Amino acid sequence: MKTRLFASSSTDDLIQLLQAWRFWLLGSLIGAILGGLTYAIFPPDFRARATVVVDFNMEQAWPVDSDRELFYYLEREARKLQEVAWSDEVLSAVANEAGDIGIEELRSSVLELSEPADGGWHFYANAHDPARAEQLASIWAETFTDKTLQGIENAVALDAARKTLESDPTNEALLSRISELETTTLGITPEIQVFLAQGKNLKAERRVGMGSYVFAGAVLLMVLSALIVLFFGKGGRA
Repeated sequence: MKTRLFASSSTDDLIQLLQAWRFWLLGSLIGAILGGLTYAIFPPDFRARATVVVDFNMEQAWPVDSDRELFYYLEREARKLQEVAWSDEVLSAVANEAGDIGIEELRSSVLELSEPADGGWHFYANAHDPARAEQLASIWAETFTDKTLQGIENAVALDAARKTLESDPTNEALLSRISELETTTLGITPEIQVFLAQGKNLKAERRVGMGSYVFAGAVLLMVLSALIVLFFGKGGRA
């Protein structure tokens, strides 16, 4: 066996493997059955998806001709909103409303955010129960939308207050208001628009379909069967 393991492949090995096609096909069938049984006994979690439409209004917020600068603006603002989605304040609100779940669990294994860009943002939630997955995805998307809209509103108010300050630079009340708004704008550009497109009546589905389990089991056992033929067949003796 030791000699066989480190020996180079030969034509006889291929012939032997092809002659034993019934064996490794049987192995693939058994693997498919085992994969299906694994899916039935240990099914994957359910996943629900909520959708928020984000429009960065690049032409209005960043009126330049350079595509590179527009791309930089889009990437920068997307990162800001991504941080808002995963912020302690947003996740705390989700945990408090959902109940019986912690922020660390939400971050590590329950919530997932699709690759953010200009357009639809998908907020995923995973849970053993489909209703629970739908609840968490809905709460997360709604909380993110509300928090972002509040930041945009404060950013608009901050711009207006700064313009007013130019004509009255010694107004203490206005200065205090500006300082307050600067801590609540989240650094979001006022031109951004956010809309909760799908937050109710979500359809939860298994994270992984049964076909993937069946296919993985079939491939794994087929490969294992082929290796058994190669190393323990008639030509596999040391």
